[in-house]
Amino acid sequence: MNTKKNNKGGKPTTAKPVAKAKNPPKQKKVKVSIKKQQVVQIKSDKKKEKKVLKVRFLGGVGEIGKNMTAIEFGKDIIVIDAGITFPSDNMPGVDVVLPDATYLEQNKAHIKGFVITHGHEDHIGSLPYILKEINAPVFGTKLTLTLIENKLKEHKLNDVSLNCIRAGSVIKLGCFSIEFINVNHSIAGAIALSITTPVGVVFHSGDFKIDFTPVNGETMDLNRISEIGKKGVLLLMADSTNIEISGTTMSESVVKETLEHVFGDNINRRLIIATFASNVHRLQQILDLAVKYKRKVAFSGRSMINIADAASKIGELYIPEGLIIDVERTKSYKDEQIVIVSTGTQGEPMSALTRMASGEFNKVVIGKNDTVVISASVIPGNEKMIYGVINNLYRLGAEVIYESLEPIHVSGHACRDELKVLHSLVKPKFFIPVHGEYRHLKKHARLAESLGMKEHNILIAEIGDTVELSSDTIKFGEKFSAGARFVDGVGIDDTDSSVLRDRIRLSEDGLVTVAVGIDELSLEFRTVEIVCRGLVMSEVLLKEAKENVMQALKKVDIRTLRDEEELKGIIRRSIKNYLFKATKKNPLILPVVLVI
Repeated sequence: MNTKKNNKGGKPTTAKPVAKAKNPPKQKKVKVSIKKQQVVQIKSDKKKEKKVLKVRFLGGVGEIGKNMTAIEFGKDIIVIDAGITFPSDNMPGVDVVLPDATYLEQNKAHIKGFVITHGHEDHIGSLPYILKEINAPVFGTKLTLTLIENKLKEHKLNDVSLNCIRAGSVIKLGCFSIEFINVNHSIAGAIALSITTPVGVVFHSGDFKIDFTPVNGETMDLNRISEIGKKGVLLLMADSTNIEISGTTMSESVVKETLEHVFGDNINRRLIIATFASNVHRLQQILDLAVKYKRKVAFSGRSMINIADAASKIGELYIPEGLIIDVERTKSYKDEQIVIVSTGTQGEPMSALTRMASGEFNKVVIGKNDTVVISASVIPGNEKMIYGVINNLYRLGAEVIYESLEPIHVSGHACRDELKVLHSLVKPKFFIPVHGEYRHLKKHARLAESLGMKEHNILIAEIGDTVELSSDTIKFGEKFSAGARFVDGVGIDDTDSSVLRDRIRLSEDGLVTVAVGIDELSLEFRTVEIVCRGLVMSEVLLKEAKENVMQALKKVDIRTLRDEEELKGIIRRSIKNYLFKATKKNPLILPVVLVI
């Protein structure tokens, strides 16, 4: 089984239109028999039930990440993006968090395709998991599909239809006609979507910013967006990430200027630059400067190596021959001849930069002649980790350049003035802010009101909400099954999983094991042993806890018990209340019954 390819270079094929779903058959007159063998003609109601467009939110609203939205009309469904988010502190042991795709799995026969706006993890990360259950084609630009294909190979999914599209192209999926529009973002190949539906046009911005001097020279197609707006747009769904920031987002060219003087000011020092692996334009700027200043480049970190390799194969990243060396070979060069490009901008525990900073990365030893550049902004919640890495780098003698000191990173998301431009061009009848926590969505809604949109034409959706639209109305419809699923190693679990609850309890209150010994011949209780893990108990408290258990067991005739579980329940109850009174903790209690 192979991913669809064309005959040249093994690249994903250009998208082909999918056949439009057939109209349901017209109702016929039905004969119904009633008493006395009478035959009565019941005429069908010629007035059909009015269908509405349904927009279902599986993720990406009320949160940053896990973006996934389904658009449904009749029996046709398309899905926009399928992302992940990373676990918070209250999710011990969880690797990544997926959207709950139960609704899509239940309606997989109606899904015409997944349409992906760009290749960031919060938009493509859950595809390998979802496509194991749902067989539907995937549509995206060249780099987006290349990154998706790498993920599918890791999951041994080789029979997925990947369809390459370009900005400006139009495809047909069921009753939907989808036009792809070029936008600027912090990754190549980002697109917005203009979706023509039976009730009107839905415009989805994807993640975007307006950059008039992008690295690749391809500016956001504001002219086409304006044309679409003039024809009439029913609904706008737009990125809300930077709604709290006034003005406009800086151009990527600003970072180029900063990097230029970093290279120039550190002629005799070794450079280590940490950046997001997916920011291919940033990588290209670093490579170009390395050539200019006659330095070799070493990539460090698996994702950095994989994305650079994938982007170069499809022409999104130009790497001159002989420029790249293995990170292990950097020791053979002088400091001024090397630039190391690394992962770890957020202080991730296993990332290359974090291991360098802690002295656990033997391929690169940080010293006084190193300048480390962190070319990224700190994602909220990661402050402690990244500043810990910066402190460790300073302890090792390195100089560190980061966002607080230099304009070394620019956002890929539109600020308020750019969002005003989008609203003014699209001129939607209705608006739903997306891609943001609730405060972002609320502030984006207020921005739309300030631009003249009526409050009742704006809805703020949450995960599990269905929004129903006709050509002249918008309202909330039914709730549906939605939420999150957790990836833990190779397993997937649900949000309400007892596993996660137990882990949280273990981390907060600890574990108490109560072992009870029963004499095999007399069936009398002989011993009680208590072992605590993650719970502080003195010898006095342990002794009292044992006495509580023994007092409870003295009242039990083992011959009258139904099974061992009933006995374990008695043991658990006998100690639970005592432990809470004595320690103010509610640990997990694990009874063990031993016949001796």
